[in-house]
Amino acid sequence: MKRRNFARRPGCAVEATLDLIDGKWKGVILYHLQGGTRRFGELRRLMPGITQRMLTKQLRALEEDRLIIRKVYAEVPPRVDYCLSEVGESLRPVIDILKAWGESHHQQLSCAPAPEEPVSVKKPKRAA
Repeated sequence: MKRRNFARRPGCAVEATLDLIDGKWKGVILYHLQGGTRRFGELRRLMPGITQRMLTKQLRALEEDRLIIRKVYAEVPPRVDYCLSEVGESLRPVIDILKAWGESHHQQLSCAPAPEEPVSVKKPKRAA
């Protein structure tokens, strides 16, 4: 994945970091890999809303950015494990703070469940 050049720009460190973990799924993948090595199928089960194609794409991008390590075993059927690299591990505090912030602001976030509407009971009309 081609990255932008952030040299000599205000806020470049923040932009560069956000560029690495941008999108809906990269941060979530990094969060799940904090729990240890995972296989593709495990990640898929942990994120039921992601398609196989998108998970593959995001894992490749994270590997290309050296945030995760992909280890392929010469077995039949083939086995592939994913884990955080040293650079990916260095993002642990960032991911943890994002998680904590999301938990403390859950009610204000658009992904929060909608508040329950009070159910009004209508009385049937009487015939005159």
